[in-house]
Amino acid sequence: MTPDTADRPQMSVEDFEELVRRAPRELRNRLEFLGGRLCVRHGPLDVEEFEELAAAAPETVRLEYINGKVEVKAVPDGNHREIFVWLQEQCMQHRPDLRVYGESGVKAEAYRKGRARTDGAIALKGHFKGHGEWSATNGILAAVEITSHDRDTDRRDRVEKPVGYAEADIPVYLLIDRDIDSVVVYSEPKAGRYQQISSFPWGTPAELPAPLDFTLDTEELKDYAD
Repeated sequence: MTPDTADRPQMSVEDFEELVRRAPRELRNRLEFLGGRLCVRHGPLDVEEFEELAAAAPETVRLEYINGKVEVKAVPDGNHREIFVWLQEQCMQHRPDLRVYGESGVKAEAYRKGRARTDGAIALKGHFKGHGEWSATNGILAAVEITSHDRDTDRRDRVEKPVGYAEADIPVYLLIDRDIDSVVVYSEPKAGRYQQISSFPWGTPAELPAPLDFTLDTEELKDYAD
C-alpha cells in the first residue's frame, strides 16, 4: 500500500458537514471532525444514539459501531465492487441455496452491543426477509469483508472485526485482503475468538469450512491486484 492510500482520511469535510446537518439535534454538538476522523465529544454514544445517527447519515457516509466507538467505513472502489461480484458468482456456482447479501448491518460483539456493516453476509436465500437495518447474527453463515485502502483497515478488518464476529458466533469470517493479495478464512468461533485461521494467496484454491463447505477459485482475483 502506498503512503497516500494508507493515510486516506475516513471521510471528507463535506460529508461530515452533511452528517451534522442531518443528525438528530441532540447529537449535532457532540460531533467533531479532527485529522480526517469523525470524533464524538462528551463520552461515547450508546447503541441507541448510534442507530439514530446511522439512520440519518447521507448515502456517502457508512457508519459502524465497534468497541463502543463510531467508525466510518470507506466507500468501495471499482476493484472492491468487482471482487464482491466475483464472490457472489462463486457462491451461486457452488451453493445455489445461498446468497451473498451486500451492505448487511449486523448486531456484532458480545451481547450484540456492536453494529457492524459487513461488505457481505452469506446466508440461505430469503434469510433477511422482514429484517430491519440491523439483523441478529442467527442464520448468518459467514461475514465478508474486502479491505479498502484507508488508514483504519488494519485495525478495523484485521483486529476488531474478527473479535466482533467471533463474539457473535458467526461461523466463518471471510477476509479478502487486498494488501497481501490473499483470502483469509477465520473459523470455529469460541470464547470470542476464531480458533482457526487459514490464508490462501490469490490464484490458489481457498477452502471454506462448514457450514459453507466449498472451495473458492481465486484465480480471477489476480486481475484486481492494486
